[in-house]
Amino acid sequence: MLFRSTGLGKTELIGRVDDLKRQGDYLIMYVDVVDPVKWRIRAALGFRDLAKVIGCCAKAAIIGFILSPKQWGNKEPTHPGEF
Repeated sequence: MLFRSTGLGKTELIGRVDDLKRQGDYLIMYVDVVDPVKWRIRAALGFRDLAKVIGCCAKAAIIGFILSPKQWGNKEPTHPGEF
């Protein structure tokens, strides 16, 4: 997973989703950033946030991406360029 932040300029972070846990009325998503720094990012998702994520995943382009056989391989994905 790649991350970009307007606060970090052109710095790109590489990380992996580590866990997702329920804590009260939120789901806490833990992301371990591994390069260029070692950070643990936490995001608290409320019900409306989760509904938005699920709604976005219901788009035809996203479903096609998930079901595409070439996504199921173990190869590293091609960099998306400027995002």
